[in-house]
Amino acid sequence: MQNKPFRLGPVALSATLTTDILNPPDTTGGIGTGTPGTFILLKHIRIVNKTAAPVTASLWLGATGANAAGTELMSALSVPANSHIDLYSPGIRLDVGDFLVGGASAGTSLTLFAEGEIGIA
Repeated sequence: MQNKPFRLGPVALSATLTTDILNPPDTTGGIGTGTPGTFILLKHIRIVNKTAAPVTASLWLGATGANAAGTELMSALSVPANSHIDLYSPGIRLDVGDFLVGGASAGTSLTLFAEGEIGIA
């Protein structure tokens, strides 16, 4: 089975660091087939700072609304004024129970865009 290209955003990051940003959906329907889930492979994340001052971004991979120690993808990473940062991966996998959670040090100053693949688990 082949995965499909996937795009997230653009999404303005809030100043609440426990904001759910991304979670793969379940699939429903059919008879006698069970309910398979989906998964997402994140391959690229871009965070853009639209302000004239540096702003930090933090992201966690874990439970909904949680930013537990040890689950950080980035912690208070500074995004330069009027610039952006790019993060690349061969594929950070998110299953149905996984959430990408995070925010910025100043609400709506940063915009997140991500791309990768989505498939059936």
